[in-house]
Amino acid sequence: MRYQRVTLKLSGQAVSGTEEFGFDHVALEHIADEIIGLHERGVQVSVVIGGGNIFRGNLGSQWGIERAEADNIGMMGTIVNSLMLRGVVTGRSEGRVEVRVMTAIPVNSVAEPYIRLRAAHHLDKGYIVIFAGGTGQPYVTTDYTAAQRALETRSQALLYAKNQARGIFTADPQTDPNARLYRRMDYNSIVRQNLKVVDLPSVILARDNDLPIHVFDFDEKGTILRICEGEDVGTLVGDVGDDELED
Repeated sequence: MRYQRVTLKLSGQAVSGTEEFGFDHVALEHIADEIIGLHERGVQVSVVIGGGNIFRGNLGSQWGIERAEADNIGMMGTIVNSLMLRGVVTGRSEGRVEVRVMTAIPVNSVAEPYIRLRAAHHLDKGYIVIFAGGTGQPYVTTDYTAAQRALETRSQALLYAKNQARGIFTADPQTDPNARLYRRMDYNSIVRQNLKVVDLPSVILARDNDLPIHVFDFDEKGTILRICEGEDVGTLVGDVGDDELED
């Protein structure tokens, strides 16, 4: 395995499937099976999941909810998603896999408080750890949270799972037939081009700490295992110098 410990970043859409809001059992089972499959190969896995399937910031602005309040609601949504994912992973593994939810917002009756060394210890013991509640503060995206948690728990790579997007392209492939996929892309290229496919502060944090990022389509089965085995599926973002486009 190229990586022995990784952090997987999922969007809220990953658990809602084709629906805009809510949960889809097929999507949840797919996520659980992918995580369990990687865990069974000996890779230590932590997960950060968004809350967009429950509440999105643009709704807050439409309803006159200030940003800080909207972000707090979104962080609560990530806790719901994390608990749902824990339940599905536990059920799909028939209890063979120990799953812990750790949250930056105290909800002690349903999840553990996030403590960095305890989280790393859980991973050392082979537990799957799901980080909920963002950083516990507004104005911070779950993309940034994922990069921070990956570094704090000494993950070797950050896996950004996208839905219906194979990676980072030169243009929007849905509107531009000439758009080409980046196989490798330097951190600084994303910053210079101000690309929105990944949260820029998270890219800068990863760059400053030499954390490789893989951006890929999560809908395809076995993708995260292939990445950990050494295959560069989608786009690898790192200190690569010259960007490389798909042939």
